[in-house]
Amino acid sequence: MTAAPTEMLALNRLYHWEKTTPGRIALTQPMGQGALRDFTWAELADQTRRMAAYLQAQGWPPGSKVAILSKNCAWWLMSDLAIWMAGHVSVPLYPTLAAGTVRQILTHSDAKACFVGKLDGWDAMKPGMPPGLPCIGYPLSPPDVLAQVEGWDAICARTPPLQGEPTRGADELATLIYTSGTTGMPKGVMHSFGNFAWALDAGIQRIPMTAEDRMLSYLPLAHVVERVLVEHGWLRTGLRVYFAESLDSFVADVQRARPTIFFSVPRLWVKFQQGVHHKLPPARLDRLLSIPFVGGLVRRKVLKGLGLDQCRIAAAGAAPMPVALLAWYRRLGLPINEGYGLTENLAVSHLTLPGVNQEGSVGPVYDGVEARIDEKTGEIQMRSPAVMSGYYQMPEQTRDSFTADGWLRTGDKGRIDAQGLLHITGRVKDLFKTSKGKYVAPAPIEDKLVMHEAVEACVVTGANLGQPLGIVMLNAEAARRAADAPARTELEATLKEHLGRVNETLDPHERLECLVVAAQAWSVENDVITPTFKVKRNRIEELYSANYEHWEASGRKVIWQAP
Repeated sequence: MTAAPTEMLALNRLYHWEKTTPGRIALTQPMGQGALRDFTWAELADQTRRMAAYLQAQGWPPGSKVAILSKNCAWWLMSDLAIWMAGHVSVPLYPTLAAGTVRQILTHSDAKACFVGKLDGWDAMKPGMPPGLPCIGYPLSPPDVLAQVEGWDAICARTPPLQGEPTRGADELATLIYTSGTTGMPKGVMHSFGNFAWALDAGIQRIPMTAEDRMLSYLPLAHVVERVLVEHGWLRTGLRVYFAESLDSFVADVQRARPTIFFSVPRLWVKFQQGVHHKLPPARLDRLLSIPFVGGLVRRKVLKGLGLDQCRIAAAGAAPMPVALLAWYRRLGLPINEGYGLTENLAVSHLTLPGVNQEGSVGPVYDGVEARIDEKTGEIQMRSPAVMSGYYQMPEQTRDSFTADGWLRTGDKGRIDAQGLLHITGRVKDLFKTSKGKYVAPAPIEDKLVMHEAVEACVVTGANLGQPLGIVMLNAEAARRAADAPARTELEATLKEHLGRVNETLDPHERLECLVVAAQAWSVENDVITPTFKVKRNRIEELYSANYEHWEASGRKVIWQAP
């Protein structure tokens, strides 16, 4: 596949829509208390030009780094475009980071300024802001931000728009996308405008998108999938983007947008399923779906309740989807395409083919992508024009991330079947050996454990134990129920039953000795999970490993960790 033409680069797409469809609504932003604000292409281009002129007036050297710390909103996208239009490089930060990580990224990236926008936990993040760093607020920023810094609307009101069509070359650095930090310090992945344009060329061949499509932006725009699929999909095709207001309003947000393309992580697909089962118990739903005509009515009603009745392409990624969950959605009339990719390759690596049942795999490579399995380690390695140029200011880590012949080392283990479909089997470094000398791959077992409706997250561990064990974190509702003794007893029985079912599917050396229910919730704040909800295994070992032998020897199948 050849390099994308100049007119397909991000800024050029903005100018295209500004000229050809100025009155078309491009973004729909909730403003609180049920109010909405629509932005046409002409309006958002005008505000982008004004902010770009302001940024240029600061006199920073071309290519300076400018950060964005905010939940998803219209101003997030306009900030990104303004940074590029002004000749600079954007540095998005997850809106849930701990203060120390905020400081680390802003310092490491040499950020000249930071847009501080819509945030739920600003008070905890604020200490991470380097002293004297210039900041710009959004209309939905926390009140104390707007009390201390100049806001977006005020700057736009007093700044004339930048004229002309400033362009950025395909080889120019567009952004630093910092990894979520599962293996240590977040790394700033360097991607060019050409990387993004090529990724969209490849992506649209697998997921056709048009100006008639609608997407809901709610997963962090600091994450590579949301950045490519939503932001650059929007710029490429001119589709309409809706934003979510809050976690509490999420179902209403989906119903408002009625997205035609919807991407989510497995955790949310599980929550959707659990929500349906609370209203329609599994046995009854299964019975209704089996009845001709009635089954069709039930499918439509369930999907409409989820806000996904207009969804023509549903996708998942970031973690494996249990095959049973994929089958459940397919029966509901919403087949989910499962994808695989990394920040380092703009998430453009593998995706199941729409309309084809390839469950249990992440599909074939995108056109233009090459993949192979290392014979010694089983590692998945790949290359394509969407692969990063490296990690910002980390030459050693950059060198280590590529093979001697130039293939990206993913760190994931997998196999490619006779049909060319990739199957993920775990992480190269996550394998551990029991005291019996047998290796255990935790990821496939965790995929099964997390299917219990009370389990929010889990880890399988146990290096040097006779048998591995599972540690689970309950979701908020289950944790509340467990405070009541009779409810806890009932929950323990269901967990024990679930453990038995999971163990029946495993080889003898993989079977879990017990399930441990964590006393403390895992969060970004206590550094157990990343902003993308991945559990940090090294932190789990720090917190729990001293208890492993005691738990293994207890003889109990479900253990409640002491607070």
